[in-house]
Amino acid sequence: MAASSSEKQVVVIGIDDSEQSTYALNWALDNFFPSPIFKLVLIHSRPTATSAVGFAGPDSDLRKIGARVLETAKQLCINKSVNDVTAEVVEGDPRNVLCDAVDKYRAAMLVVGSHGYGAIKRAVLGSVSDYCAHHAHCTVMIVKKPKIKH
Repeated sequence: MAASSSEKQVVVIGIDDSEQSTYALNWALDNFFPSPIFKLVLIHSRPTATSAVGFAGPDSDLRKIGARVLETAKQLCINKSVNDVTAEVVEGDPRNVLCDAVDKYRAAMLVVGSHGYGAIKRAVLGSVSDYCAHHAHCTVMIVKKPKIKH
């Protein structure tokens, strides 16, 4: 759906507390923002306490982590003079949360980081970026952090 000339197109960025996510956010901010044509929406997917594999803490700890992730991301935006940011934490599987956010905000683009998992780990955990590339109803940009060559 094309936005009217006065309406900014939405770019949704999926964020978590990983180095890859921070890299993807920084990359998008450096390459697309501040922008007269794009509006930024940050989405952090928070697992339910019962679904958090290997997580033994209370649900309030998951809420604190989500709040910290958003606060860090919003501060990165402010540092790069991007002040018009919508940010939210949504409970659920990140694959579904991000695809739902694309639909909710009628996003023109979804930006996600790539964790660079190998084939076995990706098969077990599932690739959020791969899922979104196939199921999101918009352009999906997968930002990969360059590997340092020795």
